[in-house]
Amino acid sequence: MLTDAQIEEMMARVRKLELKARRLVRESFSGEYLSSFRGQGLDFDDFREYQHGDEVRFIDWNVTARMDAPFVRKFREERELSVMIAVDVSGSADYGSVALSKREIAAETAAVLGFSALNNGDKVGLMLFAGEPLLFIPPEKGSRHLLRMIREILVARPAKPGTSVAEACDFLVRTLRRKSLVFLISDFHSDPLDRQLGKLARKHETVALRVTDPLENRLPKAGRVTLIDPETGFETVVNTSNPNLRMAYQKLMKRQHEGVSSVFKKHGIDSADLATNGDTLAELHKLLKRRSRRRTR
Repeated sequence: MLTDAQIEEMMARVRKLELKARRLVRESFSGEYLSSFRGQGLDFDDFREYQHGDEVRFIDWNVTARMDAPFVRKFREERELSVMIAVDVSGSADYGSVALSKREIAAETAAVLGFSALNNGDKVGLMLFAGEPLLFIPPEKGSRHLLRMIREILVARPAKPGTSVAEACDFLVRTLRRKSLVFLISDFHSDPLDRQLGKLARKHETVALRVTDPLENRLPKAGRVTLIDPETGFETVVNTSNPNLRMAYQKLMKRQHEGVSSVFKKHGIDSADLATNGDTLAELHKLLKRRSRRRTR
């Protein structure tokens, strides 16, 4: 149970995140978001006279007969998206060796994406997960709705602190009836996720945002230290002065990183790495620009 002081501190962080996210969206994000993600269909707009190069299948023969000239149907893109932000709040989410924890990076990213979605008339929802799905908030519009989502990301304390991306994917496949845009925010230190992630990507447009911390990729030379797994509680003492141990650890983490990346590539999932010691906004910009360039080809 949170104390009054803890709740007030948490709400102050939410308000600070809101101000920062609104500024980022206003200054540079909203246009890139709009150009990067399509609506989920086409709506009829109007008729116009046939022009060379138009699709023959769009000719409306009833109007053509009345006007004694070929006319085609015009369509406009259905702009509104249903956006779902799925956030990993497992035990490892509270780790951060620099300024921010992975959870704080996830909350900041969710705020930027959420306000971008709302600015473009989209609905946005939230799912929190750890060892199992914890919370589902259906997509809606409105800043109060989004602020509640950010608060839930910061306050969630799962009873099972492990990570199961696979169960989160299965839950979304079962729950989301309408084709949606899913942002999956996690460190992806999880159980095998190939099949479940592929199933989610086939049903919904999926973007993976992997949150990382520099100490997870490379052990510092710091002598004998006690390492504690935040998801299992397992403790072990290692001698980080041993160069062979540091090299073996680095190779292991590189292999894990590359393995997850290959799963993203296999299923056509766009992804970005958001480091606790890096410029997460710049990485999101790169992701959106890649998507935007593909749309204009």
